[in-house]
Amino acid sequence: MKNMKKGFTLIELMIVVAIIGILAAIAIPKFADLINKSKEGATKGALSSVRSALQVYYGDNEGWFPTDTLAILTTNAKYINEIPVAKLPTTGHADSKGVVTALADGGGWLYFNDPLSSAVWGTFVASCTHEDIKGQGITLLTPWSTF
Repeated sequence: MKNMKKGFTLIELMIVVAIIGILAAIAIPKFADLINKSKEGATKGALSSVRSALQVYYGDNEGWFPTDTLAILTTNAKYINEIPVAKLPTTGHADSKGVVTALADGGGWLYFNDPLSSAVWGTFVASCTHEDIKGQGITLLTPWSTF
């Protein structure tokens, strides 16, 4: 009787490695895209939370929005515990929870706190003029404000 050696040949192993490499080349970019979509979703969820806190403040103060950089919302955690982090993937902006009151493209949040600008007073958006992942156009209130 002849002894047959059992195992894989070098060609078979190379084919398996090549197939795994092709699958990884397809899967890794999709995975990275999912991470960016989840960051954008978290930002839009945070945007909704702060807007809700603003509306409660508005109701409690007889039709007046805060005129500061929203520190009043977090005082004693009455309306919201803290301003959440704005994560703006694919824009080049670092994650930030800072709030600015003038239109800028620096990441973080933008809050229009001037009661004399009645059209936008009390509006809270992400401080970014880049398109979001869906490629929505740029407006004054940024594409990050829509969800």
